[in-house]
Amino acid sequence: MRKTHLVSGGCGFVGRNMVNRLFKNTEDRIIFVDDLSVGTDPSTWLDAPLQREDKNASFYGEGERLVFIKEDFRNTLHSLNNNKNHFQETYGMDFEKFADVFHFAAIVGGRAKIDGDPMMVALDLSIDAEFFYWVCRHKPARVLYPSSSAAYPVDLQTDTNAIALSESDIDFTRMGQPDMTYGWSKLTGEYLAHIAAKYYDISVTCIRPFSGYGEDQDLTYPVPAIAARAANKEEPFEVWGSGHQGRDFVHIDDVLDCTLLAMDKISDGTAINIGQGRLTSFLEIIDIFTDLAGYKPTIKPLLDKPVGVHSRYCNMDYVKETLGWEPKISIREGMRRVYEKAVENNK
Repeated sequence: MRKTHLVSGGCGFVGRNMVNRLFKNTEDRIIFVDDLSVGTDPSTWLDAPLQREDKNASFYGEGERLVFIKEDFRNTLHSLNNNKNHFQETYGMDFEKFADVFHFAAIVGGRAKIDGDPMMVALDLSIDAEFFYWVCRHKPARVLYPSSSAAYPVDLQTDTNAIALSESDIDFTRMGQPDMTYGWSKLTGEYLAHIAAKYYDISVTCIRPFSGYGEDQDLTYPVPAIAARAANKEEPFEVWGSGHQGRDFVHIDDVLDCTLLAMDKISDGTAINIGQGRLTSFLEIIDIFTDLAGYKPTIKPLLDKPVGVHSRYCNMDYVKETLGWEPKISIREGMRRVYEKAVENNK
């Protein structure tokens, strides 16, 4: 019998890329849940025809291998925690346990959301608590919990004290302060993942992606927004803050490659970095995009805009040594792909 996987937040940037990856690379059924408050309707990005609709579920592809449920994942969890056979009884599905569960559902956005509405972002705590409560009772074969680089202590990411962040820089016995409520929620999620693995024998993998980007990312994120403005040949070119603040940019294809490999190798809730291991400033990103666009604009800093920590990048030694993995897509190549998509969208 084919496996059945669950992807929460399956219409967000990372979620929909994972749904597509699983659909193309397996013969399994993928159930994905999203309320589309931020995510994109699957009819716009799935390479599979709609077969039928039933209640709030849409079935796509041959054999109805893709099942989209339009719903707040918290409501899904309420139903699952009240009735372990909720999916089977409500949608007529024939499976006993989920194989892989990917938990991408979260309230998050760009810097404006993290700084502008931190209490809204704090609702992630409730999503994750109910998620792990369900996981420890349902006991799927494997669980992915995506943490974040925001979980790292902010005092290690200043203009005078910036280091390549190692996994060991998060120590639950000697806590630093993470980045706003988003960082706190992800740190708490990691702790719950450890509890699930240690006390409930759940196979859990945690990842800490740094600044993931890709061709289909929402324009509220900096990389696609900067690419779109370069494609329009903006002059002067605006940058939030001074532009000297930097991040560790990693392409979504590399994020998925590392994630799936890590799930094969890690089951005890250990968290790993996913990044290039390189600090790149926003001025450098602008320079790449404007070079691709063939012009050299004047840079206009917007010093009143939220910028977050000054420098955030990772040490990838642990991942290289334990998983034998390194990113394949260079900054230049990845940004070229994003720019070409921005040009296409501009036509």
